[in-house]
Amino acid sequence: MSFWEELSALPGGQNVKSCIQCGTCTGACPNASEMDYPPRKLIALLRAGMQDEVLSSNSMWYCASCYLCTVRCPRGIKPTDLMHALECLAIRHGVATKRTGIPVMYQAFVDNVKDNGRVHELSFMLRYYLRDAKSYLPTRTSPLKPFTAFKLLGMMPIGWGLLLRGRMPLKARKIRGSKDLKAIVEKAESMGGAS
Repeated sequence: MSFWEELSALPGGQNVKSCIQCGTCTGACPNASEMDYPPRKLIALLRAGMQDEVLSSNSMWYCASCYLCTVRCPRGIKPTDLMHALECLAIRHGVATKRTGIPVMYQAFVDNVKDNGRVHELSFMLRYYLRDAKSYLPTRTSPLKPFTAFKLLGMMPIGWGLLLRGRMPLKARKIRGSKDLKAIVEKAESMGGAS
């Protein structure tokens, strides 16, 4: 299956070729200045066949899902859905940017929900910060890196306060039906969905 077929099969990837490059999406995007390629340029790169550059960029991970671009597009293209489709393709192809930890956070979140049926904040944060380079995607969150260790130390007072007030339990509580939820997520993953 070609990259275009993969992209077209995902919601948001169908109408990319009808983009007129007006720039309305980029003008509406609150995070365009943080992205390697803002929405208009991202679509231009996709149409030029530069999928490696697109998938290794931080652009789709910085999408705020505000849908301003989608609402304002004169051609009915859904850039927000396109960003999520590109996230799925980046995960499927094992491509990630090391300038953001968002893909690692997504995977830690899904793993936590699969285990408990809900998010247990303490184990979620531990998974996020302790994930190593052998895991799902390359990470910049290793606790052995000075920046991450500093961030963890800075968050300790907040975590301690939450623990003292009973707002963050030490032990995860599974919801009723957590095994069923795990089976649903695993089935979706086996059908080609990205977690």
